[in-house]
This record gives sequence, C-alpha cells and structure tokens, in this order.
Amino acid sequence: MDNKKLTIRVNINERFYPLNIEPKDEEKIRKAANNINEMIAKYREMFKNKDGQDFLAMVALQLGTKVQEFNNNNELEQVIADIKDVNYNLEAFLKE
Repeated sequence: MDNKKLTIRVNINERFYPLNIEPKDEEKIRKAANNINEMIAKYREMFKNKDGQDFLAMVALQLGTKVQEFNNNNELEQVIADIKDVNYNLEAFLKE
C-alpha cells in the first residue's frame, strides 16, 4: 500500500494552512474548510463589528455542539443495541 502524503494548502478565515494528508482525505478536508468559511461568512454578515477570532470561536462552538449531538446519538444507539441483546437473551431463557 502506498503511504505517500499529499501536501495541500487550505484557506480558513483568509489564512492559508499547509497540511500533509492522505490523498483519500483531500476532498473531505477541502469540503470541511469550505463549510467553515461559509459559516464564518454568515457570522461576518450578522456581526459586522466582530473580528475573525470571534467568528472562529462561534464556528468552533457550533461544530463542537454538533459533535456532542453525534456522540450522544451514538451512545443512545449503543444503549438500544444492549437492550435488544438483553431482550433476546431473556426471551431465549424464558423459552427453556
């Protein structure tokens, strides 16, 4: 397997960041940077007197909230799977 890294530059909030990434990750990283810039642009329109650091903080909070919601959903799915497992075992035990 070829483990060569790809060097790209992504623009986030009008700053360029060089990254060494797996080639397979390039599209998702570029899309993520684009999404961040779109979110910043929305905040820039709503709050014209703030600076870029404030916009980055608001975007980080928004994305952090989404990650937390995702984690909570995954935990709920695991609980549901565990309950189904217990239910299956209980039904099997009762049939004996």
